[in-house]
Amino acid sequence: MAKDKKAKKAHKGDEAEAPKVKKAKAPKADKAKKHDGDHASRPHPLEALSRLADHPLVSELLAAGALAAVAAVAEAGARDPHAVKSADSAKKAGKAAAAAIGARLLKEFNSGKSAAKDGADKK
Repeated sequence: MAKDKKAKKAHKGDEAEAPKVKKAKAPKADKAKKHDGDHASRPHPLEALSRLADHPLVSELLAAGALAAVAAVAEAGARDPHAVKSADSAKKAGKAAAAAIGARLLKEFNSGKSAAKDGADKK
């Protein structure tokens, strides 16, 4: 009986099978070298966020948004103290913050645009 099993295995290989093609992969050492090179040229994302947060314009935008949100919540609370706890109050505060940040950005953009125009006119 043992010979019959071996014979069956031998006949299995007689069938024509499509050759299996393996995809070429880069060696792991090369990937590690590339990855290390990236870190040397580019700072960590948290460092970039930290530098961005240190910018004076970002702090002004956050302050304007927070002030507008607090004002919207206070206004809602002045009318109805129970309204402060509602989801509608939070939505209004978010919209007020977004509007204040947008207005401040537009003001900054327009003042920079006019300063650039004035500088070009003086030349």
